[in-house]
Amino acid sequence: MKRELPVYNIEGTDFIVDVANLQLREKANPENVIPVFDMRDVGDGYVFDYSPKEKNIPMLFSDDTDVRTVKIPELVQLDATGMAEKYGLSANNVQGKTDFELMVDQQALGRRLMGQLPTIDIAGHTFYVDIRMSMLRPKDDFLSNGIVLSQIDNFYDDERKIYAFPYNPKTHEFQELDYDNITAIPKDLIVVSFPHESILDPVGFNRKHGLDETNGLKETNVKSHFEATRVDWKETGIETTIRENINKQHQQQRLKQKDEKQKPGKRQRRGPKL
Repeated sequence: MKRELPVYNIEGTDFIVDVANLQLREKANPENVIPVFDMRDVGDGYVFDYSPKEKNIPMLFSDDTDVRTVKIPELVQLDATGMAEKYGLSANNVQGKTDFELMVDQQALGRRLMGQLPTIDIAGHTFYVDIRMSMLRPKDDFLSNGIVLSQIDNFYDDERKIYAFPYNPKTHEFQELDYDNITAIPKDLIVVSFPHESILDPVGFNRKHGLDETNGLKETNVKSHFEATRVDWKETGIETTIRENINKQHQQQRLKQKDEKQKPGKRQRRGPKL
């Protein structure tokens, strides 16, 4: 039997506490949700501006003058059973714990705070995620320049929050393509993908940008190791570029041949009159 979720009342409106999706969902209007990560984390709960008219956080540039500051308890207090289910713990193990202790891998966080850099496996080779140097630094390869984050900036997909770029497994480096002239898929390159550096090393990212070390960790969590994903060339759109380049080259060749045919032949010199 499906468990009935707890309800929390905000300014006269009942909201279902949905810890599985980390949101409050209006009981009378399930499409109206307030994501927990849209609230301000204040340690012992969450604070947000609330519009009784909209029954939600007021929209940007809203002219609603009746906006109130609301604070709700931590999720583990609102639904301890749900939090235990979400993070695979028994009800007893949840008692006395905070949301931060449940939502963030404490062992991985401890290792990172002690100075251990996260690692990522890219096509069988280990890289250190070195946010201070703004790069992924290959282990045991001092001749490689590694993967400099600024060089792959144009390969970042903001919607999916991932990088996907051509990679040379031999040099352990990003390798740019000549998109204007490429006519075949490179045999010595592959395409790899991994998350943004704020996901790979949120602690290092926070330090670099002057934020508290634990800022946003409930949302990103902390991991000590990642595995890059290999992407099929067909998913990159490169085949379209190759076809266009081949057609362009054929067209240029035809024009060249046409020009050659239209050039006037050389006149044969006449010998001197006798």
